[in-house]
Amino acid sequence: MTENRSDRIARGRPGNGPGPAPASHDLRRIGAAPDFWYPVALSRNVRKEGVAAAVFAGERIALYRARSGAVHALEDRCAHRQVPLSMGVVDGETLRCCYHAWAYRGDGRISQIPYLAKGDVRPPRGVRAYPVREAYGLVFVFPGDPEKAALTPLPDIPAHASPRYRTMTFSRTVRCHYSFLHENLLDMNHQFLHRGVVGRLQPKLLGYESGPASVEARYLFTHTGGKRNRSAGLLAAEGLGGRPSSDVMTIRTEYPYQTLDLVPEKADHPALRLWAVYVPEDAQQRVCHAYGLLMIEKPRISAALTVAWPFIRHFTERVFAEDRMAVEAEQRAWDEQGEDRNHEVFSLILDVRDVLRANGVPL
Repeated sequence: MTENRSDRIARGRPGNGPGPAPASHDLRRIGAAPDFWYPVALSRNVRKEGVAAAVFAGERIALYRARSGAVHALEDRCAHRQVPLSMGVVDGETLRCCYHAWAYRGDGRISQIPYLAKGDVRPPRGVRAYPVREAYGLVFVFPGDPEKAALTPLPDIPAHASPRYRTMTFSRTVRCHYSFLHENLLDMNHQFLHRGVVGRLQPKLLGYESGPASVEARYLFTHTGGKRNRSAGLLAAEGLGGRPSSDVMTIRTEYPYQTLDLVPEKADHPALRLWAVYVPEDAQQRVCHAYGLLMIEKPRISAALTVAWPFIRHFTERVFAEDRMAVEAEQRAWDEQGEDRNHEVFSLILDVRDVLRANGVPL
């Protein structure tokens, strides 16, 4: 799919005119749509009969795992004195506030006020409860209309359960609007940023497709020289011999999630698959939490991957740190200018901006 600059200006897309787009069209003022399942914690961080604090776009959430093992998500405030319920303690299937021991069921209703005398007036309601589900080692909540939760599927990540792959989980705070991360992953022309880790990579856009809620791009990657981190070769399934290859990378934003598949030369399936989502933390959505599941194909000698695992983790963390440096710098520029003054020339990125605008909600 190709579109030149004049076509895009004729269609009235913001970002390529003589000045910045109007504030009403500024993508950085568009919030993440709440009617989706978003991870807000790693399952292992919500221990049995334990409590953990989470957040979605300024909404503070208390997660607790009951004695039965079920996880519940409540508005993080006691209806009594507004003390955070994430400071509370689990009592069987209920969560008690640490202050006056008011107890809440998983549906947010008050189950007990210990000192309330018989006949005393009880509060009319408790606190909001969020639909919550666990999958892929993550705790997902549905922060939007609860009636839509049952009709909205969790993201489908079949490779996570496949014996062919081993999964590496990422959970990092990034101080930027979530849209910068969508753009960063889709725009593989930024490989110069990673030259010290992956050497000289030549990305070639093979094509892309756009829809109302998705953008998918395919790149051909060729290593053209320079020192390449050994873990990069392992991720591209080059093996221990380090045979260079040309890889096809497919990246897709399917609102609000992103995926990446890397298929090495002459292979018929991905050597690695990534699923990612960027969950806004603050009300202005200038900070987000990036959750990622990187599924790496197991080699014929499975022990080789076990040995290489910490080196692969170090490599991916280094690449992510460089990306985080860039997107946080973009956010700082936006904060200083009060608007988006960048002049994007890549049609693919202009399209993903349209998808994020159309599917998000104004802040």
